[in-house]
Amino acid sequence: MKHFAQRWVSAIVDWRRVVSLRYLPQFAVDWFTFRRQAGDWVVKAADSYPCLADRLPTTPFDPHYFYQGNWLARRLARAKPAQHVDIGSSVLTMGVLSAHVPTIFVDYRPLMVRQSGLSCVAADINHLPFADRSVASLSCLHVIEHIGLGRYGDPINPDGACLAAMELQRLIGDSGTLYLSTPIGRERVCFNAHRVFSPATILSLFAQLELTRFSYVSDDGAFYDDVSPTSVPQLEYGCGFFEFQRRS
Repeated sequence: MKHFAQRWVSAIVDWRRVVSLRYLPQFAVDWFTFRRQAGDWVVKAADSYPCLADRLPTTPFDPHYFYQGNWLARRLARAKPAQHVDIGSSVLTMGVLSAHVPTIFVDYRPLMVRQSGLSCVAADINHLPFADRSVASLSCLHVIEHIGLGRYGDPINPDGACLAAMELQRLIGDSGTLYLSTPIGRERVCFNAHRVFSPATILSLFAQLELTRFSYVSDDGAFYDDVSPTSVPQLEYGCGFFEFQRRS
């Protein structure tokens, strides 16, 4: 019940911002100090923009998203595909990767940008606009766990993740590669945020392809590269990075 209450309260209240209010007195001291030393700079209270939640001893980051972007970039740097297709992953990651690899980015909610090397397409992951076995390099990072939960306006469908897995496999051509990440750990549905899968479940969902490489992020945010899925300890909310290939 404790975690249940925490999740519901956090959906309404940003605790990081509430806790950061303790830095308000220091903000006032810093503002007056800066104003006295500002010289020709105009410093008005009406223009103030308090960023109280950023006064931290180290730079915060999300281990899942940090490591999965790094993982994919390094894999593509080695593979050097002529073109890459991504389904719904981090737009920041895709924006950077498209500087080095021509990328088609597909999302249920269209990305309205213009950038050389990046083509944006609006589509449902369960009905992708590509021919069978036509894609040589495909990624889908931290996406399939959301499908069918309605979080992003998509239709409710308990089988959404399974259907997405079938559709992703349909696209992979002979010797083609799929880079996939998703939460791993104690299997469950955290409606309507995401699902959590065991590594074995992901392998069964993508049985048409062969696993060629596996890495993961543990509950404490540590990254384990190129290990066996069977070596993963019991996790609550880790992240698995699966590299699949269709053998010709």
